[in-house]
Amino acid sequence: HLKQQNTNPHTGLSFTTQALIDTGADSCVLPKELADILGHNFDKGEKSGIASATGNGISYRHTVIIEVPGFQTDEILVNVMNRLTVPLIGASTFLHNFILEIDYPRQRFSLRQDYALNPEERRGI
Repeated sequence: HLKQQNTNPHTGLSFTTQALIDTGADSCVLPKELADILGHNFDKGEKSGIASATGNGISYRHTVIIEVPGFQTDEILVNVMNRLTVPLIGASTFLHNFILEIDYPRQRFSLRQDYALNPEERRGI
């Protein structure tokens, strides 16, 4: 789990929660209940199909700022889903900013920025 703060840049509303790092997810995904706390109107966002390990579904895209210790995104689009219970941190909208190291035996992970990489290199372009 990764502690993160989510902020709606349009309302200033925010909350702090624990999110799962999902290296298989392209984008970050928020549960509808948490998007409601931010003041997002669920079905007023941009409608988008989404595929996951549990199947296909519909999401609505909304703008947030995600902050973790030492790093804050610009305004990014995240998918909001109705049947999700925990936020997911995805690769192209968040993890591409970091080097992710996983220590399975100790059940720990670390995120660190590689300042030598320019934004295109971080995205794998």
